Amino acid sequence: MTQSIPGEFLAIDRKSRALTVCDGIQLRPPTERIGDFNDVVIPFSEDCAQMAASRCIHCPDPAGCMVACPCHNDIPSAMWLIEQGEFLKAAELYRQTSSLPEVCSRVCPHEQLCQGSCVLAKNEGDAPVLTGMLETFVMDYERMVKGYAIPVPELNGKKVAIIGAGPSGHGCAEQLVQKGYQVTIFESKPAAGGLLTYGIPNFKLPKEVVFQSIQDLENAGVKFVYNTIIGKDKTIDDLFKEDFEAVFIGVGTQIDAPLKAEGVDLPGVHLATDFLIRTNVNLAYLPEGVEPITNVGKKVVVIGGGDTASDALRSSLRLGAEEVTCLYRRTLREMPGGAKDRKMTNEEGANYQFLTQPIKFIPDNEGNLAGVECLRMELGEPDDSGRRRPAKIEGSNFIVEADTAVLALGYWPDETISKSTPDLATRDWGLITVDYDTGATSIPGVYAGGDAATGPDLVVTAMVAGRKAAAAIDEYLQNK
Repeated sequence: MTQSIPGEFLAIDRKSRALTVCDGIQLRPPTERIGDFNDVVIPFSEDCAQMAASRCIHCPDPAGCMVACPCHNDIPSAMWLIEQGEFLKAAELYRQTSSLPEVCSRVCPHEQLCQGSCVLAKNEGDAPVLTGMLETFVMDYERMVKGYAIPVPELNGKKVAIIGAGPSGHGCAEQLVQKGYQVTIFESKPAAGGLLTYGIPNFKLPKEVVFQSIQDLENAGVKFVYNTIIGKDKTIDDLFKEDFEAVFIGVGTQIDAPLKAEGVDLPGVHLATDFLIRTNVNLAYLPEGVEPITNVGKKVVVIGGGDTASDALRSSLRLGAEEVTCLYRRTLREMPGGAKDRKMTNEEGANYQFLTQPIKFIPDNEGNLAGVECLRMELGEPDDSGRRRPAKIEGSNFIVEADTAVLALGYWPDETISKSTPDLATRDWGLITVDYDTGATSIPGVYAGGDAATGPDLVVTAMVAGRKAAAAIDEYLQNK
């Protein structure tokens, strides 16, 4: 039996456009999906896709879903094409505005973006058009029926370097090769994809989907240079000396926010990035010296409340943990991340303890993690983020037993590049200062985008920033 998000819908009435069981996103049963790292979503059939798309009422331009989409995909037109069975034309339409439609359709928080702006959801008891799932369907259909190749013109003789093979670097490269540039991407890890490969688990974003998009770039002539850290192995100045005429920085925010607590360095306590890499990435793509984690013990705690915390909780369940608990110092109302991910996490068996602050990690007799000492919290006045500030309740100490703890507290920028590039302006602990519309930095010919410039944000916003920078780079080099 499958479960639907949102809810179970029984009415079948195309005229009233009520959501049906066929229209709902179908998931593998929780007891089945925690047994492996495979995709949890059951794909649409062609008939179901057409029925789901037929619910769109084609709002006047600009439709709310288009405005809410960071790519500004022409969603109403895509829905009409899908309803008519013109799946390949719908896929072509998405590719006009998105460099990673197969990825964004899977990992975007659609309930906060396009689907959240669907007028159908404004009616009590109704649900939005499932725009993300339908985008996934047509992109997969295109791969299966026709395949895809990035259209590439003759080279124009100009070289551009991209630092970081994540979403923003991908978006920038995909646009530049279509303008005739010779593009080289420098990546610090053994494989491309950035967060898509090393941070998002396979059950949420199958790796083959990511690698297909990377292969598209390679087929279009993009060169990848792996295991190379710009700022350490070579500098941005070195890139210009190698005849690159422009540079795009898309390195993300790779440094895990720390937790100041006694025992945080105990064996069994992991930073989220390290934990997700070692539990979700194929051995062939692990950085040198990094070993996979195959045993997390019986009890796991994850500290934090965003999507990364959900990914760590769900990964722990798939590794055989019997008791998996999220410790969060605020309440569900203040919790960041997607509600859909939290719902699936809860369905799969994870527990949540709110208003809980870890203060100490406790070792066993052999020096390994045995438990986490915590304090109860209460919410006070809002802080700078607008969320109510948590305050400790003195004397409320208690212990949560744990064999493994994962710290998913957010991310900070990596200052390796900025410290090796003196004229590169930065702000807020190392974020690169850019012009929002172009990605231009304080150095002529150097551009940046994605999390390295904005701080942690969405895959889709990083990709869009890369596309914007590509347009600006093209204008800069054509007028240089």
